[in-house]
Amino acid sequence: MSNEMINGARMLLECLHRVGVTDMFGYPGGAVIPIYDEIYSFGKIKHYFARHEQGSVHAADGYARVSGKVGVCLATSGPGATNLVTGIMTAHMDSVPLLAITGQVRSNLLGRDAFQETDTVGITMPITKSKYLVQNVKEIPRIVKEAYYIATTGRPGPVLIDIPNDIQVHQIPYEEFERLF
Repeated sequence: MSNEMINGARMLLECLHRVGVTDMFGYPGGAVIPIYDEIYSFGKIKHYFARHEQGSVHAADGYARVSGKVGVCLATSGPGATNLVTGIMTAHMDSVPLLAITGQVRSNLLGRDAFQETDTVGITMPITKSKYLVQNVKEIPRIVKEAYYIATTGRPGPVLIDIPNDIQVHQIPYEEFERLF
């Protein structure tokens, strides 16, 4: 029996890879540092740094239009997440399959007006097909599969996944992750 562990950030990348994501666009910030720490050692997805969050979502939108694949973008919490809104709306209006992944403050700080806490799920409600606030690391595999499916079926469109910082660093046994996916 293996004692290997996997954290939520690595789990997110592994799940994205397993549903077919090969490229993603993003701009780093405090609430997504654990994801960026994992990107450096995860060679299955090519990451393209944008100069601004809005650039990352527009790049993901353009990528989806040209490739026929789902565009994926990554931004931090607060103003980073709100900078995605114009691109998410563009994808919504033009039926472009897009996964917008945002970092969020720690779960225990939600609803407490913490630094850079933003109700990203609420803000994007009218311009996404679906949205998720991850509340447990074990939800990541199900949420990624559902989000990808929703973004690509019926009328394609954007789906948001908001992941609190503590969920990104929480670890579970790798064997348990394999059972969840």
